[in-house]
Amino acid sequence: MNELPFSSPLEETVVIVGVGMIGGSLAAALKRRKIARRVIGVGRDQARIEAALAAGLIDEATTTAKSVINRANLVVFCTPVERVASDVRAAVADVSLPGDNSNSQTNGSGLLLTDVGSVKGPICSDLVDIPMFIGSHPIAGSHRQGFEAADARLFEGRLCVLTPTTSTLEPSTPEPSIARLERFWRALGMRTIRMSPVSHDAALAVTSHLPHVVAAALATTVCDDHRRLTGTGFRDTTRVAAGDPELWAGILMNNAEQVVNGIDEMQKRLSAYRNALANHDVIEVRQLLKDGQQFRMSLDETIHE
Repeated sequence: MNELPFSSPLEETVVIVGVGMIGGSLAAALKRRKIARRVIGVGRDQARIEAALAAGLIDEATTTAKSVINRANLVVFCTPVERVASDVRAAVADVSLPGDNSNSQTNGSGLLLTDVGSVKGPICSDLVDIPMFIGSHPIAGSHRQGFEAADARLFEGRLCVLTPTTSTLEPSTPEPSIARLERFWRALGMRTIRMSPVSHDAALAVTSHLPHVVAAALATTVCDDHRRLTGTGFRDTTRVAAGDPELWAGILMNNAEQVVNGIDEMQKRLSAYRNALANHDVIEVRQLLKDGQQFRMSLDETIHE
């Protein structure tokens, strides 16, 4: 994989709002691949954002996106999902928003806004009147927190979902802007697909949000006396439960209906195991285990955290 695929930056100035693990990894990747000429980091904690600057992740630090919005070509909001919409509106409060799609956005230039949240429906719905915003979800992450855990290779080989807002008649976001954002994520080594916000949230409820709930629930089933008996299987299965509770509470609450549907389906699956075991039906137990084994093995080439 070519580490430096461009002779000149794709974006002159990229602003990253929220320089934690994801935002820090994005900043590191932008520098590694020379995708942006200048990376500005925005953080609510002055000391923390200045520490990210001192660490060399960003070229400039500030505590307000609004103060640098006029110098930005692309702004990526890496804040918790429940804050993204309000953070976007605060950043563009003094920016002249287009009344239609006939200005610079139609040729793929000008200011472009996106995010990295794993829930898209509420965000895209709240920002439907801002055509320069396109929802993104790079499916890459870690249970580790803070910019100190930044990984410049985090996005390589992973999938990024784009969720352009559409109306019943035509796209609310012009095609050149969508294509521009796709080029950005691909430059980081990602593959991209487009989905509706609703379809994205239904899928991620099962592939990401439900696993976190199950891991957290499983982690609390072991009493202290049995802690020493946990092996790699238990630790691997519950790894994601080590994620930030505040962050995950926001994700789950913003996709609650879909996650509840996933929990209901999971309970059906567990009931099938319970019934087979209670009835000492070894054939059914083997078949259930085989079904799980076959599906998991099919993910070897495509699984994403």
